[in-house]
Parts: sequence; C-alpha cells; structure tokens
Amino acid sequence: MSQKHYQQIPAKLTEGLDRLSCWQPYSPGMCNGCLSYCCHLPVEATAEDMVRLGLAADGEYRESPKRLFKKLLAQKVVSSFRVKSGLFTLAQKSDGSCGFLGADRRCTVYEKRPEVCRRFPDIGPRPGFCPARKFSPSKSVRPA
Repeated sequence: MSQKHYQQIPAKLTEGLDRLSCWQPYSPGMCNGCLSYCCHLPVEATAEDMVRLGLAADGEYRESPKRLFKKLLAQKVVSSFRVKSGLFTLAQKSDGSCGFLGADRRCTVYEKRPEVCRRFPDIGPRPGFCPARKFSPSKSVRPA
C-alpha cells in the first residue's frame, strides 16, 4: 500500500480497539495489509528493552531506575514508569500510535523492538487474538 493511501485512513483509526470481543483469532498472514492496529496499544518495556533499543546504557537502570525514567521522559521516549514492576510505558504519538511506528505503518525498530511486541499476540489484552484491520481506499477500514 502506498504512502498516499495511508494518508486517507480515517482519523479515528483506534476506534473499537478496546472492544476485545471484536478482535479476530490470530493466524499467520494477518499482518499483511493491516493498519498496525496492535501498534496503537500501550507498550510496556523493560530496562532490557531500553538497552536493546539503545536508549539506556547496560548498568543505567541498576544505578537509578528513577533517574533513567526522568532522562527518558525528558527525551519523550516514555510516558510513565512503575517502580514496583520496573516497567516503562513507551510514549505514543498524538494519534495514539507507537512512537516507533513509521509513516509506512511499519516498525522502525523491528529488530530491536521490545519483548512485548515480539511476543504479541501470544501475550496482550486478549492472548491469541489480534485487533487487525485492513484498509481499502474504496471501502474504508474493515476487519481483517
């Protein structure tokens, strides 16, 4: 799908994302032509993820998790940090998509992506299911 067609996607792309009953059982190939709906879910990342992404040094988290959070927050990479779980929530763009989702609807850090992204849809709000939506300029958004 061309960049031009992605610009025609309705502004309310994530409408219905929270309706887990509308998600489809995952099957290989569902990602082809999908609108990257899963990339509009909040992404929780570990310190190891931050190191793999090149956003933190190996020992930086052990030295001071809060200091690392403040640094990443200032860089607008994360939006929150939960001390008890040690999980960072990655910042989302104004349209609700992941900060690492490119204009072509593909992950710009795919080889370095967080573990939760690597394991989706085996883990997530509805394990084994996917919020996949396809886009056709003539038909608008439709379930995969």
